[in-house]
Amino acid sequence: MILIMRRYCFIVLLFPAILLKAQSLKENEVRLVRADGKHKVDIYINGSLFTSYQYPLNIEKPFLFPVYAPNGSVITRGYPVEPRKGERVDHPHHIGIWFNHGDVNGIDFWNNSSAIPPEKKDLYGHIVLKKIVKTVNGSKGILEVVSDWYDNKGNILLTENTRYVFSGDEDSRTIDHISTLTATDRKVIISDCKEGLFAIRVDRAFEMPSNESLIFTDDKGNPTTVKATDNTGVTGIYTSSQGLKGDAVWGTRNNWVILSGLKDNDTISIALFDNPENPGYPAYAHARGYGLFSINNFGQNSYDPKQEKRSYKLEKGQSVTLYHRFYVQSGSELTTEKANKIFKEFSKEY
Repeated sequence: MILIMRRYCFIVLLFPAILLKAQSLKENEVRLVRADGKHKVDIYINGSLFTSYQYPLNIEKPFLFPVYAPNGSVITRGYPVEPRKGERVDHPHHIGIWFNHGDVNGIDFWNNSSAIPPEKKDLYGHIVLKKIVKTVNGSKGILEVVSDWYDNKGNILLTENTRYVFSGDEDSRTIDHISTLTATDRKVIISDCKEGLFAIRVDRAFEMPSNESLIFTDDKGNPTTVKATDNTGVTGIYTSSQGLKGDAVWGTRNNWVILSGLKDNDTISIALFDNPENPGYPAYAHARGYGLFSINNFGQNSYDPKQEKRSYKLEKGQSVTLYHRFYVQSGSELTTEKANKIFKEFSKEY
């Protein structure tokens, strides 16, 4: 009897602890872990690493890398941070998920990388984390940071206040990227340029199959060759909110664009969403078959020469805020109906 009572008391005492732990896990599905010495913040969803906000001193911008789908498959290209066998090694400035632009007061923030020779660096800018404002754990994880956009002479052209909102469930992950750009020291002109704005460089599995070697030029006319490679396991296809498919998506304006493919024997869909509050809405799709997937609110004539050239001006002290959503799901292809629903929810939320 005494033994039974002891077991009963143990169970009674243990039950609240189990319940408390379960409630704690439920209420804190997203967890952010700072690793200041490694220049990163790790973001976990349901106990698994989703992505890391990284700000290394030797790379010209902060970025999110790597990025995992809910099933554990990595969806970002490894090069140049962690190269993997069989992947493309073009465009070293395409790293994970990032946010910047190719023409701010004539300075190129998009194309800057270790590949730019020192004598040409004055044409390029770099973005430096100033401070991590806060990290919040919960059903939605929040990371707020402040960064400065520098030219190569030490002048700050823009200060960027960024709020990342991370969330997810068993089958999906979401990042809301809210960025406020402020002209701190001088008037700033963000010019019409195709090199922008909210972007991801995807794993080889999500590229579109191609047997062609292609040459792409940036706004300065610098060529980059993307060589034809083996198409084994290459399954990507773009779909836009206009109903366009594949290469036809590039240079069109959309509420959202989806990139779907098969990796690790599972269907995975990646989507980028614009927001009606953004200047230049709806954004142009800078969606390339070789793995660059971006939407750009500061490009127009650069995508469609029939359109007038457009620039966005910020007087000293003025700001502009942009809202973008990244979404990934595994286990099934993201349908247009669901994408439209997500877009409507995102439009109302901000």
